Amino acid sequence: MTDKRKATLFPKHEKQLAQLGENIRLAAKRRKLTQTQISERTGLSKPTLRKIDRGDGSVSIGHYMLVLSVLGLSADMTKVAADDELGRKLQDIELLKGKAL
Repeated sequence: MTDKRKATLFPKHEKQLAQLGENIRLAAKRRKLTQTQISERTGLSKPTLRKIDRGDGSVSIGHYMLVLSVLGLSADMTKVAADDELGRKLQDIELLKGKAL
């Protein structure tokens, strides 16, 4: 028997994944793609696609990527963390330590 690992997510993150799932579901509907068509094009099972539609955290990011690719939205993944405002602020604080302005 294999032991499946599942990410433990905070409610805030579960809501964000649920929103992602809803966005994916709406994008598929706008393109008039059925679950069967997406399943055939990605090789993913319909139960996995239903989990993606719900924003299930147990589905690998690679599977989300396959679906986004079929929808023509895979380039959106490159936008994640592209504008790292907090990281820049932390870097600026470090750069300014010990230096008078």
